[in-house]
Amino acid sequence: MSQDRLQQALACIRSDVRGAHAYAVQSAAGMVKLDTMENPFRLPEALQQQLGERLGQVAINRYPAERTQVLAAALAAHAGMPAGCAITLGNGSDEIITMLSMAISQPGSTVLSPLPSFVMYEMSARYQGLKFVGVPLTADFELDEAAMLAAVAEHKPALIYLAYPNNPTANLWDAGAIERIVAAAPGLVVMDEAYQPFAERDSMALLARYPHVLVMRTMSKFGLAGVRIGYLIGHAAVVGEIDKLRPPFNVGVLNAEAGLFALEHAEVYAQQAEILRAERDRLSASLSGLPSVHKVFPSQGNMILARVADAARTFDAMKSRGVLIKNVSAMHPLLANCLRITVGTPEENQAMLAALKESLQ
Repeated sequence: MSQDRLQQALACIRSDVRGAHAYAVQSAAGMVKLDTMENPFRLPEALQQQLGERLGQVAINRYPAERTQVLAAALAAHAGMPAGCAITLGNGSDEIITMLSMAISQPGSTVLSPLPSFVMYEMSARYQGLKFVGVPLTADFELDEAAMLAAVAEHKPALIYLAYPNNPTANLWDAGAIERIVAAAPGLVVMDEAYQPFAERDSMALLARYPHVLVMRTMSKFGLAGVRIGYLIGHAAVVGEIDKLRPPFNVGVLNAEAGLFALEHAEVYAQQAEILRAERDRLSASLSGLPSVHKVFPSQGNMILARVADAARTFDAMKSRGVLIKNVSAMHPLLANCLRITVGTPEENQAMLAALKESLQ
């Protein structure tokens, strides 16, 4: 292979892409996997068999069509979509974020989000040539309302993301502050509710009152991370425009059928979420009792953020003991020495606590 030809080929790729880092996914082979906020529970065996038989009957020789529309209607009903709204589907929330960036991609457009938050907001904005403005949270990871309102007034963002609960901090922000930011926003406001199954509040009432508010959710935390189904709900006219950017057949027939099956058995997933909420609270209390854990932050998700003396050393020590969590300390200065721990099964959580106690010694 000619090196000159290779360099010519690479030169065709944007310089900012060549200079960027890919989204990192850690290998979890043989590990207790508590790093990506998955639902750790599988379906009961009887339902696994039913799902397998059902998927076996799907016409995989055909492009997705009506069943995807049926799934969208089922998700709208499950979410309690307000009147006058519509829904569109994505291959996970990531694709919806890309669609939103494309929808507002005009000269001078700005995307705004509190920081730290989900990294894909900034990545997607920058890859569409948009300006991204991040507004730091307070030291306790609350919204800095004054700073947010000042940034809205200065930058006039076409799109604001508010993760509710936030990732990686896991908290719900003050509802009054959110509504004041929404009222001041000149463009779209996306309430990212990826972790809604574990939270005590949602944004549906806000969606019903403000036509520029959109609610984004995913079936990943519901229990179908491997199926890749995200959805966006908002005023029908707004969603209709964003839906034009959705790739045709973006949700496969097997994925759509698995999503429908899950919604038909929503009570099973609700029971799993209840167990995980109880485990989250128990885990938070256990972590707070460890002298080497400096702070455990409140959580409304299926994850817990904790600050330790040395996050990098603790992460490596836990990994050597077969437990994989997430070291988020390099994501933002506010996250210094913070670890994000996914809430697992009771057995996984016990294994994590045992490894953590040894790693902190």
